[in-house]
Amino acid sequence: MLDIKFIREDPEAVKENIKKKFQDQKLPLVDQVLALDGENRAAMTEANQLRASRNAKSKQVGVLMGQAKKDPAKAAEAEALKAEVKADADRLAWLESREAELAEQIHRIMLQIPQMIDPSVPLGPDDTHNVEVERFGEPAVPDFEIPYHTQIMESFGGIDMDAAGRVSGNGFYYLLGDIARLHEGVLAYARDFMIGKGFTFCIPPFMIHGNVVEGVMSQTDMDAMMYKIEGEDLYLIGTSEHSMIGRYIDQIIPEDSLPQTLTSYSPCFRKEKGAHGIEERGVYRIHQFEKQEMIVVCKPEDSMKWYDQMWKYSVELFRSLDIPVRQLECCSGDLADLKVKSCDIEAWSPRQQKYFEVCSCSNLGDAQARRLKMRVKGADGKMYLPHTLNNTVVAPPRMLIALLENNLQADGSVKIPAVLRPYVGGKELLIPNK
Repeated sequence: MLDIKFIREDPEAVKENIKKKFQDQKLPLVDQVLALDGENRAAMTEANQLRASRNAKSKQVGVLMGQAKKDPAKAAEAEALKAEVKADADRLAWLESREAELAEQIHRIMLQIPQMIDPSVPLGPDDTHNVEVERFGEPAVPDFEIPYHTQIMESFGGIDMDAAGRVSGNGFYYLLGDIARLHEGVLAYARDFMIGKGFTFCIPPFMIHGNVVEGVMSQTDMDAMMYKIEGEDLYLIGTSEHSMIGRYIDQIIPEDSLPQTLTSYSPCFRKEKGAHGIEERGVYRIHQFEKQEMIVVCKPEDSMKWYDQMWKYSVELFRSLDIPVRQLECCSGDLADLKVKSCDIEAWSPRQQKYFEVCSCSNLGDAQARRLKMRVKGADGKMYLPHTLNNTVVAPPRMLIALLENNLQADGSVKIPAVLRPYVGGKELLIPNK
């Protein structure tokens, strides 16, 4: 969400940014919001003038009423002035009502105007124009066939999607035995990995109010992702970033407490609307999963430094699990409206012989802070908006796919990376039982 002052001062820059995001249908919003803003400011100016006039006239009425005891003509003059005060009050009430209407209209349009993207973001209409920046680790294809990830899990008696379908429908699963333990081991390892980087571990609420949802994401993303609790002002979170950033709603953050660096565990719930291809079946794209997340709240001048550090943490973690990855810079058309800059970390799939997304790192600038009314009190006493960032540490369903495929042996066993063994009872190898 942009500052309305910025739009007033440089509407052409805002329009150019919209074009860079290939959202030309939103171009009229800039002129609409400026027209409404002009009307609103005019209404506010008139209202302020009427308040001042009303106060002056009210005092004059008091004086005239005092004089009316000696001069009856003053009483008539006072009554006439009272009528003017009444008319001013009626006009003021209408203006205040109109101000509220205009403010709401302006707010709704402002929520739709995308954040200004960073100049370094590559331009392109969709994710096919995302740019590979760097690879880490050598992608390998073994000389034996790698089964689909659910088949690997089934060989360990580790997944039951049929039962989940009967209980909950498509997009759910039961994890069992060694696979369930591996799932939890990955989460625990990721938690301790981030704690080791100085992040504070947090378990947040898994449901949030509508005003928090509006503060942390765009309406389009909200409609496509969020499950609403019927009859309540509560939504199930799609990622713990939502409630973690929401923690700061309407808060003044002391500058000396920045940066705030937090790593959070939560289940995540997503509608995942639309049809998906064969490679997104199984546990790749599902309605419920668990995730370890990292968020940072920092000074504006530090946000790009944190952005670079955060995606590098993802690379380091995946490489510690013997999984080759690459960094992919998201193009302008692939950025959600609140994002200034974003990149994906993709893991190598030996079965598909290509990379697939496992982490997403985003710098949202001051967009979430402005929507949530988060402020920082500087050393000089002045208030400013912090920047917020988030990044996936691990989402085990996708992490499990990468882990299983990259550590699968010819005999069907799976090698456990050394760093993960303390979290799975010291096992070095998972042996299939089917």
